[in-house]
Amino acid sequence: MKTLIFGLVFMIGAFNIKAQELKPIGFEQLNGFQDKEKKLVIVFIETDWCKYCKAMKQTILNYKPVSDRLKNNFYTVVLNAEEKRNIDFAGKVFKFMPTGVNTGFHQLAEQLGNINGQISYPALCILNDLNEIIYQYQGYLDSKSIIKMLDIISKANP
Repeated sequence: MKTLIFGLVFMIGAFNIKAQELKPIGFEQLNGFQDKEKKLVIVFIETDWCKYCKAMKQTILNYKPVSDRLKNNFYTVVLNAEEKRNIDFAGKVFKFMPTGVNTGFHQLAEQLGNINGQISYPALCILNDLNEIIYQYQGYLDSKSIIKMLDIISKANP
């Protein structure tokens, strides 16, 4: 009986943890969301091959203290820097730019993640409600650092 109750409690807890997961939106949805409620936009720029990107993405989407701050104060977009599809954003169409056989980058990732002529992954870009870049960061951030950054930016941009 104890095993059954423990299993049931575990399953309910696991369901509630999963229910907390942050669902990112696409660039194409931003205008509609901004029309309803103005918020900052955080763009998480990643690649499929980057292990630090995978770890940081899990923190952003699944760690409750981070995802709660994002849900309350930001619209969250995840952008694969090697995305092949065209993305219509801020009145412009951004495309994938091949650089070789099975290699290349997306123009939007370069536009948002480029700092001093370089981009590295993972990268974060925060936009205001006019789609202007107000903050950029390249590299891995742990949960405490992400929370601190989000709190500072939220206070500075109410």
